[in-house]
Amino acid sequence: MTREKVIESAREFFRTQMQPKPFVAGESYIPPSGKVLHEDDMAALMDATLDLWLTAGRFSKTFEAELPQWFGRKGSGLFVNSGSSANLVAISSLSAPMMETMGKPRLKPGDEVITVAAGFPTTVNPIVQTGLKPVFVDVDFKTLDATLEQVQSAFVKGKTKAVVLAHTLGNPYRADLLAKWCASEGLYLIEDCCDALGAEIESESGIACAGSFGDFSTLSFYPAHHITTGEGGAVIPKDGRLRKVAESMRDWGRDCWCEPGKDNTCNKRFCQQLGDLPDGYDHKYTYSNVGYNLKATDMQAALGSSQLKKAAQFIEVRRRNWKALYDGVKASPILREKIQPVEPTAGTRPSWFGFAAHTAPGLDREKLVAMLESRKVGTRLMFAGNLVRQPAYKGVDYRVVGELKNTDEVMRRTFWIGVHPQIDAPKIQYMLETLERCVKELS
Repeated sequence: MTREKVIESAREFFRTQMQPKPFVAGESYIPPSGKVLHEDDMAALMDATLDLWLTAGRFSKTFEAELPQWFGRKGSGLFVNSGSSANLVAISSLSAPMMETMGKPRLKPGDEVITVAAGFPTTVNPIVQTGLKPVFVDVDFKTLDATLEQVQSAFVKGKTKAVVLAHTLGNPYRADLLAKWCASEGLYLIEDCCDALGAEIESESGIACAGSFGDFSTLSFYPAHHITTGEGGAVIPKDGRLRKVAESMRDWGRDCWCEPGKDNTCNKRFCQQLGDLPDGYDHKYTYSNVGYNLKATDMQAALGSSQLKKAAQFIEVRRRNWKALYDGVKASPILREKIQPVEPTAGTRPSWFGFAAHTAPGLDREKLVAMLESRKVGTRLMFAGNLVRQPAYKGVDYRVVGELKNTDEVMRRTFWIGVHPQIDAPKIQYMLETLERCVKELS
């Protein structure tokens, strides 16, 4: 059997065996997140599998070259095994000794990094794991993002060295303004775009994607996200020097930059003297950073490249679904009174990950989400709520600016439901009707 016939058989299998079941209101569960796969994705997976090149290969090289184009950046990104690993690579890179050989200052243990507690833990965990000190600021209750003014309030000259913030649920903060301020103070900026592929900001120089302003931006391709590779993520560096450091951190900390299966790209494999190693020690086994192995496979990259072709379509469906839910809430007298949708940040065009809303004081959020789940409408909370109240952070050295009042309100009152491309008009109608019934019963 030829390769082409095997791939066509995979397409046929998808067409005949992988179609979704019809939606039945009240019986079919509507998950808050979900992947959307097509026969092209199955074909790409099969194509990569037939290579039997089980680590990074030709598909990874293509995928890494395609990703920065979304952010108007040159060069290539770095494909990693998760969005969490992408954050670990980005933050660890800024702390790596190799930064200094690249002509850039590096972060050192005890340096302060401004972030928020209202988010996902793996935006913050690498700050702690690299010996840096997180400084938590509050968020704007309406948008779930920190404002420039809130970040500036945490700045301490000589101590603050970086800002690491996620674009919450696909609603971008004004990264253009934040990046400008960070540059004026000599701070690094990492934009966590794991929930926000395709979000846009109306900057002074025109419309630009969130993720195009930081020294690093990071992405997640977990099945819940805008596109999927199964497990997977990516790091998008601002320039080639940062990429070299990040590649080393991803690939065991090695000094060599040869692609898998290739040797002596630098033509100096056996004629260098680095560190206290013997002269001519194999460059392939020379390490300049304390790194990791956070690579992903070529099969995952093949799926990612196929999914990326459909990303713009996925994003528009998410925006359409979010608007339908938003308009539906605003059109209902009882929902308008009891449910407060999260608002887009002024000057941005979000790429929504979910439809987030706050319950009015007196409306029991826990009872509401339990009722929605029992009636087949999937829900999620705003991730960790307030990280400083999580048991994992007991004893962690951090600083809090202010009282995090809005963060605590998010922890108590905020939930979200799905807007992913599996959701269509009949599901939107059922979600709104169910939300209204549940709120009436609790009011």
